[in-house]
Amino acid sequence: MGNSLAGADEVAAWLIDAGLRNLPPEELVDGFARRLNAIGVVVARIFVGGNTLHPLVRARSMIWDRETGPSTHFVFQHGEIDDPVLRQSPFMAMLRDGLAARGHDLCQPPKEDELPVFAELRDAGMTEWQGRIFPFGELMPEARGPDEAEPANRLWMASSFTTDRRGGYSEADRQILDQLLPLFALAAKAATTRLMGEALLASYLGSDPAARILSGSVRRGTVQSVEAAVFYTDLRDFTRFADTLPGDELIALLDECFECMVRPVARRGGEVLKYLGDGLLAIFPTASRGPDETCALALTAAAEALYLMEMLTEKRAATGKATPGLDIALHVGTVQYGNVGADARLDFTVIGPAVNESSRIELLCKELGHNLLVSQSFTAAADRSRPHLISVGRHRLRGVREETELFTLAE
Repeated sequence: MGNSLAGADEVAAWLIDAGLRNLPPEELVDGFARRLNAIGVVVARIFVGGNTLHPLVRARSMIWDRETGPSTHFVFQHGEIDDPVLRQSPFMAMLRDGLAARGHDLCQPPKEDELPVFAELRDAGMTEWQGRIFPFGELMPEARGPDEAEPANRLWMASSFTTDRRGGYSEADRQILDQLLPLFALAAKAATTRLMGEALLASYLGSDPAARILSGSVRRGTVQSVEAAVFYTDLRDFTRFADTLPGDELIALLDECFECMVRPVARRGGEVLKYLGDGLLAIFPTASRGPDETCALALTAAAEALYLMEMLTEKRAATGKATPGLDIALHVGTVQYGNVGADARLDFTVIGPAVNESSRIELLCKELGHNLLVSQSFTAAADRSRPHLISVGRHRLRGVREETELFTLAE
């Protein structure tokens, strides 16, 4: 055991370096596990999990196994807090009772109320389980209800280290774990905090703006010209729904409608940049695919969004509920993409004539009786899609001197 105690200092130095370098969680867990085993602390299975600040994801976890590495991952949505896997976890009891550490001797006969995970580990030949919870904030975390958000000072990491060493961990093994696990938690906090920040930025700004901001594109007024297909939507007559529906029903309806718009855009590489009350602004940059393919993807996304809205309308009509219509404008042109705003509040968005014209094309949808209108420049760029588009005549856009021809999808 003397060698393992001496080797613990080297593992501690590695954990500090890993934390400073923001080593990805999978690499961190795998590297730590292999180094523990190398110094004689026999670890056969590691569990690492924690809650998040993500608007959709309540908790994430992974399992490292000596044979397969960090190959098992779990993601739990906010509404899944009562999932049996979570309710029967030993960490739920630890959170409820305010315990930061707990051990379980798997060499002893099971008790009647033993948790399923311990029976599973015993059947797999494990001999001892050691669990730890590390708060990533001011206080020891506590279990929360499904509708309660996680404040930043209630984030935590739960981890367990299970051995199949005969007789379980030695006293020296436990001393090493007690020495190293706080450093492991600190290194994990460095990695997960960055990933959590990236996920939050992507959720609220979009993946491309988030990546640009994290890469240093943060100065106000820093913009670049981007050629893109512009995807502009609005819910028709939504004001009537806003005036009559209770707030919770209105938000639920809006979320369902946005699902119909966003999923087709995201699936085809578009970037949703902004929600505009009851509509949205998205772009499909042409740089990587070229104008023709990009316009085809944008047009397909628009057609699918309208189809999904039809399905939503049918579903709600079956329960006597009305649904607003969806209007979409497609245009293509040069947009200015980057940081705009005041010193106290910036926005990462697109501006320019192409965006303005898209919004004015959308305003004609109701007047012309079409849910989708496509600009003349979009049609000219969309070679493969042109046979599917028909003209609806020449029209004047508000604030634009010359009339322009508009198109829609053929039936």
